[in-house]
Amino acid sequence: MSLKSFKPTTPSNRYKVLPAFDEITKSKPEKALLRPLRKTGGRNNNGRITTRHIGGGHKRHYRMIDFLRAKHDVPATVLAVEYDPNRTCRIALIQYSDGEKSYILAPVGLVVGQTVESGSKAAPKVGNALPLKNVPLGTAIHNIEIRPGTGGKVARAAGQQAVLSNRDGSYALVRMPSGEIRKFDVNCFCTIGQVGNTQHMNESSGKAGRTRWMGIRPTVRGMTMNPVDHPNGGGEGKSKSGGGRQHLKSPWGHLKGQKTRRLHKPSDAFIVQRRKTK
Repeated sequence: MSLKSFKPTTPSNRYKVLPAFDEITKSKPEKALLRPLRKTGGRNNNGRITTRHIGGGHKRHYRMIDFLRAKHDVPATVLAVEYDPNRTCRIALIQYSDGEKSYILAPVGLVVGQTVESGSKAAPKVGNALPLKNVPLGTAIHNIEIRPGTGGKVARAAGQQAVLSNRDGSYALVRMPSGEIRKFDVNCFCTIGQVGNTQHMNESSGKAGRTRWMGIRPTVRGMTMNPVDHPNGGGEGKSKSGGGRQHLKSPWGHLKGQKTRRLHKPSDAFIVQRRKTK
């Protein structure tokens, strides 16, 4: 999971920091676990742009990741660690004792040849999936289900980990990667360990072209636009009146800076402590 830098022979190489991919053991993905991934350009079924700054990018296949880990009490062997262009972490190809193959998120410390298992009887070892009621307190976990049987949703990005801090009746108290403490049903499954590729945050693409390869289009500041295009646009230069120096607004004229989370959301009952405490 190391990074590599480059000699500044070109402007893009001067600040480029990329992963060394030394943990990758297999270059070609498992064909049976691939699905087509069609591009939307940020547009919905009516052809209207609903998500800006999306378009282009390299062609990809989607890897079918087993977030559910529903094959209980069947040991599986790690065959390879692979690169996944659709997510920031690495994925591991595992094969169960009955011959079935599957992809899981590769946590820190998972190596080829290791045995992983899922179920209530599984040991709390790296890569094993088990319900929160069977996880020792203080254990680092990832890929946590929000509701039992729905598959892991929480803490799936590179370097993420949550910590099981306590239990309270039928709920487990989990400290999220953001610092928030939240209740989960004790029957929710999770995977032991921290998600791999922990150095992802220190990567630097070095040039705008690499961002375009990822399917991300340029973002233009509203202040540089015309008044017809953005509420902050207009004015001669950096104008203090009509153009750009009023209260920050979104492209649709909504004031920015307020909290966007809906008040009195039903899931508020499961939040024990917010990530930002006064």
